[in-house]
Amino acid sequence: MAAARRGGDGKRIAAIIGVVVVVLAVVIGGIVWTNASKNATEGLTIQPQTTQAEIAERRDGAVVVLGDENAPVTIDVYADFLCPVCANFEQQYGQQLKDKLAAGQVQVRQHMLPMLVEQSDPPGYSLDSANAALLAAEAGKFLEFHDSLFAQQPEEGKRGYDKQQLIQLGRDLGITDPAFAEGVRSGKYDDLLQQEMKRVSEDTSLHRDFGGGNVGFGTPTVVVDGEIVDLSDTGWLDKVVAAS
Repeated sequence: MAAARRGGDGKRIAAIIGVVVVVLAVVIGGIVWTNASKNATEGLTIQPQTTQAEIAERRDGAVVVLGDENAPVTIDVYADFLCPVCANFEQQYGQQLKDKLAAGQVQVRQHMLPMLVEQSDPPGYSLDSANAALLAAEAGKFLEFHDSLFAQQPEEGKRGYDKQQLIQLGRDLGITDPAFAEGVRSGKYDDLLQQEMKRVSEDTSLHRDFGGGNVGFGTPTVVVDGEIVDLSDTGWLDKVVAAS
């Protein structure tokens, strides 16, 4: 009987050890998968997007002005490179806006804001990307830089692209001036962008009611003639052009 009990105890111990090993394997596997998912952008090359349209662009402070200054309609677009809803906006309306820019029907004032600066891991991607985009605008490459970052947007809450990856994207788009890389590394326009973020967030004309008593600024926000556009109306762009 004692021998039988010892045999049974051994089997129970072996079973418990087996369960522990399986649990540890699942936990370790989960940690490895989580870290890999969190750092999915590490070491990646951002694929450059190109545009065939000839669209004028220039930096005006913290804003990039696109298109003909004499266009009958001016559209202000407020966005963040880490904002997934902004990426959806670009997917839905980006080409339409380019077509109307190229046709001289609209001018777009693009405000790339560091609103989600704390929402990457490590923090800072929203600010680094916005700063790099202003520098790209000075090289005449804003639209392509902008489109490349939205086409391969990092996931909110996870690793963004680091400064070297942003510099490499600029190089791949044909930016050869060393001032671009120097400005990305130093955060040349960081203070300017943070001031713009403060100004925009305090501008009550840009505030919306998000429900539940939550009133404030959010991205994307589109403004025409001082009025916030209702983006639930998918025909908004054609309507503002037709009304000009």
